[in-house]
Amino acid sequence: MRRPCDDPMNWDWVRRNVDVIAGATVDHVVLTVIAVGVGFVLSLAFALLIHRDRRFYGPISGATGVLYTIPSLALFALLVPITGLSLLTAEIGLVSYTLLILTRHIVAGLDAVPRDIVEAADGMGLSSGQRLLSVDLPLAIPLIVAGLRIATVTTISLATIAAFVLPEGLGQPILDGLRTFFTTKFIAAGALAVALAIVVDGV
Repeated sequence: MRRPCDDPMNWDWVRRNVDVIAGATVDHVVLTVIAVGVGFVLSLAFALLIHRDRRFYGPISGATGVLYTIPSLALFALLVPITGLSLLTAEIGLVSYTLLILTRHIVAGLDAVPRDIVEAADGMGLSSGQRLLSVDLPLAIPLIVAGLRIATVTTISLATIAAFVLPEGLGQPILDGLRTFFTTKFIAAGALAVALAIVVDGV
C-alpha cells in the first residue's frame, strides 16, 4: 500500500485539509499585515524625524541596518527568553526587518520632491504640516509604495520562519512537513507562500 510520503504531492490529503491550509494562509496574511502596518507607522515617524533634522539619518539608518542584518532565527532565539513563544516575539522580529527598507524609501521619496514645488508651497503660505500632507507625501507616494512592496514580499517570506516561535501561518505546515518527511505539506504551503508574494508584488 502506498504511503502519503511516497509521493511528492498527495492530492487526497490536500482535498481533505483545504480548511487547514486556508486557515494557515489567513494567519500568514494577518502576520504580514500586522508587521508591515506597524513597521510603516514606525518608519514614517523615523523618516519625518530625519526629514526635519538630517542628523538623525545616521543613527536611525545604522540601528535599523543592524536589525536587518541579524539572521532571523538568531533574532527569534534572542527574543524568546524575553517575550516567550508568542505572537509578540514573531511580530517584533518581522517588524524589525521592515524598518530599514521602509525608512529609506520614505526618506528617499520626501527627498525627491522637486525644490521648486516646495518653494511654491511655501510661497502660498502653507505651514510645514500642510505642505507635508498636501505636497510632500503625495509626491513621495511612488517611492513609498515601492518600499511597501519590497517590505511586504520580504515579510511574507520571513513569516514562514516565524513558525519556530509561533504555530501559525504557512510556516507551520512547512515545518511539520520537513519534520515528518511528508512532502505534500511543505510543497503546498511553500507554493502558497510564493503565490502570496507574487500576488502582492503584482498588486
